Amino acid sequence: MKLRDQATNDQSTRPSRFRSDVPEERGKNAPTPDEIRRRVLEIHIERGGHGYDLDEYLDEWLQAEHELREKYNRSIDEGAREK
Repeated sequence: MKLRDQATNDQSTRPSRFRSDVPEERGKNAPTPDEIRRRVLEIHIERGGHGYDLDEYLDEWLQAEHELREKYNRSIDEGAREK
């Protein structure tokens, strides 16, 4: 019985994979998940917009995130130089 209770407790304390439990990075130094999603859609359309498989979506997500982080970093660097 003790092992069963421990297993139940372990399951209830695991972090959830639901989107609502994932904190969004906010601020001027990082794109929001919503901005990344919009860019993913743009990339998908630029590539022809046909279907999706998980690998393709992940590639597009990583590309969008990388592009937006670079954009945010450039704007921060430019803002620091202006001060």
